[in-house]
This record gives sequence, structure tokens and C-alpha cells, in this order.
Amino acid sequence: MSGACTDGVDTGFMTLGVAKVAFLGVVQGITELMPISSTAHMRLVPALLGWQDPGSAFSAAMQLAALCAVVCYFWTDIRSITLGSLAAVRTGDWMSPKFRLAVGVVLGTVPIVLAGLLLAPTLNRCDSPLRALPVIGLACLVMGGLLAAAELLARHRRRVEDMRLRDALIVGLAQVGALIPGVSRSGSTLTASLFCGFSREEAARFSFLLGIPAIALAGLHEIATLLRAHLSVEGWLILLVGLVVGAISSFAALWGLMRILERFSTWPFIIYRIVLGAIVLWVAYH
Repeated sequence: MSGACTDGVDTGFMTLGVAKVAFLGVVQGITELMPISSTAHMRLVPALLGWQDPGSAFSAAMQLAALCAVVCYFWTDIRSITLGSLAAVRTGDWMSPKFRLAVGVVLGTVPIVLAGLLLAPTLNRCDSPLRALPVIGLACLVMGGLLAAAELLARHRRRVEDMRLRDALIVGLAQVGALIPGVSRSGSTLTASLFCGFSREEAARFSFLLGIPAIALAGLHEIATLLRAHLSVEGWLILLVGLVVGAISSFAALWGLMRILERFSTWPFIIYRIVLGAIVLWVAYH
């Protein structure tokens, strides 16, 4: 079903009501931080249930829920990097691992900020072609193949503390792919991090630390877009329900993801992505 519009912004979530948005908040929260594409699920689940497409505004704003989960989970890392970077600046220790990691996060964020500004009108408009099911299904299949290649070919040995600025730029460029629905921000950055030789759990750690500025900027940008679109009080309350439910779900999903990567591999996600992509394409053409 096509999305509803508020001043040209896709706000389909407003027609769903609290209960359906809460359900989609759980789906979004679980899939946002796992390398399986939350956008694909936000298009497929409502389509299968015969619900309104919640729209790109809902998906982007819900990234703030994921941000809360990431910050809470990696708070020790964030605090250590911040304090270590400040100490390095005071002493002029420009080779400090904490400082280099902080610079890497900033450097890796630049590509998606520039690309996001360029693509924002296309991504946010009603009936955006990038939210078409064939695009999402194909993206799921391609990223499943790339993640499989990374699993088979990468060395899986390096730690985040070994990060070079070149690694940050590579992963940052990969993060741009997340603007295409179906690619998955965590999936693209996790895949690039694995190709850079990081171990699975360290690749995930790097992926999420790098993603903090991008997730924050995307979520805040979408909130600003909704403000300019004069979203109603009812719309804000519905969105708030999704955010609260999504934050709780995201934290649980992140905890589960890290446990899986510590003990196993990314193959469960690879298989899931390929099956999901096939299902999305089947739905698109039937």
C-alpha cells in the first residue's frame, strides 16, 4: 500500500495506530541493529499483514531508538574513547589509539552525511522508488553474497585498537550503501570491517561505534523533517510509542548479536538475508 503524506513527507505510520506501531517497533528494533535490513522488514511485514507502509520517516526516526541501545551497550567504550581522545589532545599524543579511533569515526561519517543530504529528497518523498520491493529484495541478495564472501575470505584477526584511518574510510564508504533500503547499515559496515581483517566481534564493535554519529544525525534530521511537516500531536504520540518499544527491542537484539558473533559466525545472517531477499522478490512479483 502506498504511504500517507504530510506536506510531501511519507507518514504512513500515522494511519496504523498505537498497537500496530508498537508491533512494528519491536520488528524495527530487532532488525535495525542486526545485519538483516530493518527497511526490508518494514516493507515486507506490513505488506504481508495488509497494513499501510509506515514510510521512510518512521524508519529513519526509529534510528534514535537504536542509538539509545548502542550508547547504553557501548557506554564504556564511548567514555574511554572520549576521555582518551581529550587526554591525547592535551598532551599532543596524536598517535594515541583512542585519538585515532575518534578521528576515524569522524572521517568515516563524512561520506554518509554528504550522500544522505543529496539523497534525502528521494528517500523521504511519498512512494519513493528506492522503497520499491524489487530494489529491497535485490539489495538483500547482493549484501548476503558480499557478507558470505567476507566470511570466507577475511582473516578475522584484527582488533579495533589496530584501526587505521584507511579502514575507517573504507567502512565509512560502505556505510553509504545503507541509504539504499535493503542494504542495512550494520550489514554494510560489518561486511566492510570483516574485509578489513577484523574479528567478527571486533568488526561489530567497530561497526556500531562508527555508526553512532550517522544514526544520531539521520534520526535527528528525520525529527526535524517531521517538525517542518507539521506532524500532529497524535502522530508524535504514535511515534513515541514506537521509539520506546524500539529502544528496548534494539538493546535485546544488540546483546543477542554480540553473543552470536562471539560464539559462532555470520552465516545465520547470510542465510537469512538470502532467504529474505528471495521472499521480498516473490512478494514483489506476485
